[in-house]
Amino acid sequence: MDLQGQRDLLLLSELDRDGGATQRTLASKLGVALGLTNLYLKRLARKGYIKISTIPRNRIRYLLTPQGFAEKSRLTYQYMQYSLTYYRDMRGRLKDMLSSLEGTQGQRVAICGTGEVAELAYLALREMNIDCVGFVDGTVRDTFLSCPVSSPDRIAGWQFDRVLIADLDHAATYEEQLVRSGVPRDKVLKLGLRQ
Repeated sequence: MDLQGQRDLLLLSELDRDGGATQRTLASKLGVALGLTNLYLKRLARKGYIKISTIPRNRIRYLLTPQGFAEKSRLTYQYMQYSLTYYRDMRGRLKDMLSSLEGTQGQRVAICGTGEVAELAYLALREMNIDCVGFVDGTVRDTFLSCPVSSPDRIAGWQFDRVLIADLDHAATYEEQLVRSGVPRDKVLKLGLRQ
């Protein structure tokens, strides 16, 4: 699913939930400029997915049309297909990466990150009967998926065979923090995206 489709789905979902949402609120949710949000809304109106009304005069309200509901359903299905394909791809790459290591059975792995990719990594490890000893993250939390969470500088005290970096946005930073904390670079695995 392309970025435009994701933004259309987010806008249609938000407008279905709250037709009185302001453009500023929508821009914040999309993570784009206010002017760009205005252009997106006008494009959705031109395509017949939303109707823009001003009731009262100074308040704008957005209503999904039957075409808009159909488009939202189509985009939701497309997003689910994309997500499942992404999950299968990530799981396959993780399995390939870990099974190529000698003595995969009985391995203990710590996972860097506590986002969606880390959740996928955790599930893949469980499928392969590899122990997840915990998560490494800079956030303040005690557990994630019922496992302990530690900061990168305190991981040296853990018993692990590998550390899997499953935070795609901060992989280089995590790798350097881990190495500075005493983790040998050859024990650090990075899960990346296929190009």
